[in-house]
Amino acid sequence: MLKAFYSSATGMRAQELLIDNTANNLANVNTTAFKRSHINFADLMYEIQRAPGALSATGQVAPIGTQIGNGTRAVGTTKVNTMGVLTETGIDTHLAIEGDGFFKVTFPNGDIRYTRDGTFGLNDQRQLVTADGLTVEPAITIPIEAESFTISPDGAVSFLQNGTSTIAGQIQLFRFPNPAGLENKGNNLYALTGASGAELAGNPRDLGFGSLRQRFVEGSNVEVVSELVSLITAQRAYEINSRAIRAGDEMLSNTGQLVR
Repeated sequence: MLKAFYSSATGMRAQELLIDNTANNLANVNTTAFKRSHINFADLMYEIQRAPGALSATGQVAPIGTQIGNGTRAVGTTKVNTMGVLTETGIDTHLAIEGDGFFKVTFPNGDIRYTRDGTFGLNDQRQLVTADGLTVEPAITIPIEAESFTISPDGAVSFLQNGTSTIAGQIQLFRFPNPAGLENKGNNLYALTGASGAELAGNPRDLGFGSLRQRFVEGSNVEVVSELVSLITAQRAYEINSRAIRAGDEMLSNTGQLVR
């Protein structure tokens, strides 16, 4: 009887994690380039009272066995790296990636991060930086004398000065063998891990890499309706597990009354 208590408790904990994950997805429905997370579960070890294929009392091979489970656990969360909707902002420094790839940015101490958030701007040195001031790599500098500048779909940055177009640099994108293995660092940033594999650099529109859209940003890929369905399902599953605990408690109570 106590096994039901522990199994149901793991189920309640699992649904709590599912609700936490769903709440985070919904909270970031308007976060630029946010990728929703999917939580994965697995059943726990089984108590084998009789193994499938064991000999029965008649000496025959039993087609089934008796295996009692011990509940569930969360295996991990997977980032769903589908594209979000592109929204036009009209700001020259804003970029969106159509397809695969990440921008590479660096901290002042040299730490490297990756992002799909293209809400870039220019710092006091006219370098292309993130909203938090992190430098986009490779560095792109727009001269103050530039009348305007453009970023082509293949990442070439050029500026117009005195009627002459000049190349300012080339924006690169980065891919990974397993992008779901990147570590979330917050602020729309990801860090390299052993699970993600080493970075693969390339120019936009190269084979396997997406293209760039200037004056656009990528939205979140969270689907509100799907998340609400997941929220309702988790809530109902939590209630059912709590009822299983209540049923076990009532059965123990009835057994205690029989003893009296």
